Amino acid sequence: MNCPKCQSDMETVSYTGVPVDRCTSCHGLWFHPEQFKKLKRDDWLAAHIDAGESAPDTLNKMAEVHCPDCGARMKHLTDENQPHILYEQCPQGCGVFFDAGEFKDLAKETFWDKFKSRKILDK
Repeated sequence: MNCPKCQSDMETVSYTGVPVDRCTSCHGLWFHPEQFKKLKRDDWLAAHIDAGESAPDTLNKMAEVHCPDCGARMKHLTDENQPHILYEQCPQGCGVFFDAGEFKDLAKETFWDKFKSRKILDK
């Protein structure tokens, strides 16, 4: 499998028996839906899986990203609780892709993130 952002090889890393694909170059992460559900709020595991630094803006702002499984053009989404986190999701349901640093940020929701999301909902 190749990275949907930089086209480098993906390697499989496994934590607590859950395999995740990580880019060998940009360190982005590809999750199949069941993997994502198991790991998305575990900040300890996220810190070990998401070992990369924040992705360069050129990768984060790519207009066209294609699913590494089916080739469909992926949707650009933001997390509802942390709208500063941008990620890509396959419209066919194959999985989601996070740039380096984004998954770690998603799993570690801070008090400030909770406050910001409440403030947005109150408007």
